[in-house]
Amino acid sequence: MSAEHDRKFFDTFMLVLGVLVGIAVLLYVLARIVAANTQEKHVVSDPANQAVVAERIQPVAKVAIAGQDNSALAPTPAASAAPAEDLGGEEVFNMACLACHGAGVAGAPKMGDKAAWGPRIAKGAETLHKHAIEGFQGSAGFMPPKGGRADLSDKSIINAVDYMIAGSK
Repeated sequence: MSAEHDRKFFDTFMLVLGVLVGIAVLLYVLARIVAANTQEKHVVSDPANQAVVAERIQPVAKVAIAGQDNSALAPTPAASAAPAEDLGGEEVFNMACLACHGAGVAGAPKMGDKAAWGPRIAKGAETLHKHAIEGFQGSAGFMPPKGGRADLSDKSIINAVDYMIAGSK
């Protein structure tokens, strides 16, 4: 009796499992048919997608052949980037410096902490400007060049340093 029950259970279980697998396959095929008739056609024909694909498959180099006209291979002068705008000290501080100098992260002296800023200010503004622009590894921590914001002009960084000095005297 036990073997017969086991066989009946196994047969029922396999039937249910087969039906579920059949439904899953049917849903997958249906989803692929719907996607092929809708989404894929739109993605392939989208001009933005075509431009991205064309840019990705563009050759990375051109071959110059001796004795032939290679003038088309001459490098084009890069468009000069517009100079970075000089920003005010408070604006740069809030945009770039606050993350470290607001909370004292990685040994950065907090804005307004006279005890932490005193020895640094004593070295002179020129030294602080240089360390802020070029970066500095000190015993208390690390200052990345331009606070990690290479897009800022040197004058903007100097303005931010002067702002922090004034607020920490």
